[in-house]
Amino acid sequence: MCHMHSSHNSLKPKLKIAFLCNNFPKLSETFIMNQITGLIDRGHAVDIYAYGRESELETHADVAKYQLLDRTHYYGYSIPDNKVLRLQRAVPLIRSAFHKKPEALLRSLNVFKFGREAASLRMLYKIAPFLGKGPYDIMHCHFGPNGDLGVVLKMLGLAGGKVVTTFHGYDIRLGLEKGGGIYQRLFKTGDLFLAISQYNRRKLVNLGLDERKIIDHPVGIDLKKFPDKWMADATGGRRLIRLITVARLVKEKGLDCAIRAIHKVLLNKPGLELEYTIVGGGPLREELEELVGTLNLRKYVRFVGAKSQEEVVGALAASDIFMLPSVAEALPVVAMEAQAIGLPVIATSVGSVDQIVLNGKTGFCVPPADADAIAAALCLLIEHTEVWPVMGRSGREHVAGNFSIDTLNDRLVELFAGIRNREITDSGMAVQ
Repeated sequence: MCHMHSSHNSLKPKLKIAFLCNNFPKLSETFIMNQITGLIDRGHAVDIYAYGRESELETHADVAKYQLLDRTHYYGYSIPDNKVLRLQRAVPLIRSAFHKKPEALLRSLNVFKFGREAASLRMLYKIAPFLGKGPYDIMHCHFGPNGDLGVVLKMLGLAGGKVVTTFHGYDIRLGLEKGGGIYQRLFKTGDLFLAISQYNRRKLVNLGLDERKIIDHPVGIDLKKFPDKWMADATGGRRLIRLITVARLVKEKGLDCAIRAIHKVLLNKPGLELEYTIVGGGPLREELEELVGTLNLRKYVRFVGAKSQEEVVGALAASDIFMLPSVAEALPVVAMEAQAIGLPVIATSVGSVDQIVLNGKTGFCVPPADADAIAAALCLLIEHTEVWPVMGRSGREHVAGNFSIDTLNDRLVELFAGIRNREITDSGMAVQ
């Protein structure tokens, strides 16, 4: 798709884009990386602003290949918790930044407009990396709180450009917990909102966002990085059944439920040769390992920690069935990746998971927090190995048709160019 467009792209004026995200680089957020590298490949100028950086030593190969750290500025590190220290360090910050954008700097200290954020000087620290940068055509903010920073920069006349915000999972939950009011400034001043799923679109409208500012744009994956296992691998006559989950070890991912389901399957099928690999790090590791011990599953379940994308691809390709037992989810990229490789998927019907996993066709969608339902789906797949390649091929086809990053990035550039060149009218996106 992208090659057809390359001749047009060279004629279009290139865009200057700032990405605002929480942590960069982050192993579990390949979807942000894929957008950034895709836009660079298409010749656009990209800068990255991140609150901080994950301490993980592992990073994706693309970080080095595209020298992304040279484009990254961090705005969260430098905010001291100690108020006296914060004030002391603010003085040289103000002195060094004053000549760049004095009026923006003073406005960031306006307590009447920005309240506690200004009084605590947090606003000053957050905007400091943007002084003397830009102007940008587009500020693409991943997660609601970064969108809020984007509109503040716009209000201060600092980074310029249109503010485009993509909501994902935790930021939607934050809005539901604390009330849509926390995003009031963003919803009013933001230019465009990308909904990655039908679930997110509904929730944003419920939180008070004008539906005319929303465009559907899912996250996607680079299919070239996920070779179809059925091209090479026929699983005829294999004894060992290899199950895999790739997820952070947090409550939302419901991994305790998958472990209980394994226990039920083994009670039902004694002597079954099975191996369940859990890829990912997180706070619940000890607790989950304890559960594995309690259920006498140490022989069957292994935790291998967080892995780079290249290692994840290898682990998925060496597996038979993918499980995603989440209790909360928006549009899980990892389910796309598993299907792109050709694995049948057992997932839960939360968020917009059913946009990726087609129940009965590419895998099974079962109710969340239901170990019996997961166990039943597993037993069905274990008894019918002949459906694995059928479901696997359907899954890859579905992902290729709907979630290919090449197609999505072409569309993203069109959206950005379109919104740069026009205002959004009251009836939604105006025609050029």
